[in-house]
Amino acid sequence: MSDVLRPATEWELQSMMGALHERQISIEVVGAGSKRGAGRPATAAGVLTTAGLRGITLYEPTELVMSARAGTPVSQIEVELASRSQMLPFEPVDPGPMLGGAPGVQTIGGVFATNFSGARRISAGGARDHILGIRAINGRAEAFKAGGRVMKNVTGYDIARGLTGSWGTLAILTEATFKVLPLPDDVATLVYFGHTDEIAAELMCAAMGSPFEISGTAHLTEALAARIRNDEIVVERKSATALRLENFTKSIHYRKERLKSALAAYGEPLELDLESSLRLWGELRRLSVFPFGSHQIWRISASPRMAPKLVAAIRRHMPVETYYDWSGGLAWIETPATADAGAADIRRAVASFGGHATLVRADESVRRSVDVFQPMSPGVERLTQGLKSAFDPLGILNPGRMYATL
Repeated sequence: MSDVLRPATEWELQSMMGALHERQISIEVVGAGSKRGAGRPATAAGVLTTAGLRGITLYEPTELVMSARAGTPVSQIEVELASRSQMLPFEPVDPGPMLGGAPGVQTIGGVFATNFSGARRISAGGARDHILGIRAINGRAEAFKAGGRVMKNVTGYDIARGLTGSWGTLAILTEATFKVLPLPDDVATLVYFGHTDEIAAELMCAAMGSPFEISGTAHLTEALAARIRNDEIVVERKSATALRLENFTKSIHYRKERLKSALAAYGEPLELDLESSLRLWGELRRLSVFPFGSHQIWRISASPRMAPKLVAAIRRHMPVETYYDWSGGLAWIETPATADAGAADIRRAVASFGGHATLVRADESVRRSVDVFQPMSPGVERLTQGLKSAFDPLGILNPGRMYATL
């Protein structure tokens, strides 16, 4: 197959999948393609895009619920939400520019397929925590739906959440229903300078453990802090640790002063107002500190206290620059370009300190030759194989996208 399949409706997609299943033709599933350069390249005979399945199908602001077709751009959803002073709770990161694409084109289906969540995850939860229901088509060309429009106790499997983060290897999402939240009235950020990774993790954890409702934390090594488009940060020429507070202006002022007092041992912070804060966290959300280029990017999740030790172990083998999110529990690591992306050293460090490592950016030849996602334990692999057999027994959907054997 050389043409890209572009269904515009769910029934058209189901018809296409029926033909593919009957002829046993594998397909690479993409939305807008913003994350196509991440993960393993799919070993498929053709490409199917859900970008034509777009549009908001339900929005009930008073109930804080929205439904949208999978190909709907996140930017469109956020404009609609902002018009009612609401937002996506999980603040999805936009890796498109980091991977050489345009900003703001990723689809809501792509967000749930990869479960990529931004800084607010530590306070509000990730994408998986806010999905309420889905419509999808599996590898058997069967249309199905799961969940609904409200959160409630259920028995059996939570299929909607189970498909979140499966990278299109189990089913093709056609529509998602999810929770939304009110936008904060005001935002302020405290930026501390010059701390090592370990002290910064201690600082971020202390802030998160305080009663002052921190909605985002970040730590940038000196080289990455210099890439931020804020002269007050760049002029320091030091590492930067940022703490975000959101809510009503009076509440922020009170909490900010109390937080500064509680963290006085870490120095006097730079204070960013609403406009500067939005600009800073917008840059971090777009991963702008990692401009498109030859460097390779890893995404490593670990415990906040262990992540700096894990990065230090990697740094003994290669120079790295790091952006810590989620109070230090998520490390985006920039490494020099090598034939194996430093996979052996990184996997060894992860085995020693615990966590999961995913190669997010590297040349296609590198992503084909190494384990891009964290290798599975035997038990998890059996469970994953069972799910694949149930949803996509012929291996039609995104073969090889996550693991070479799936």
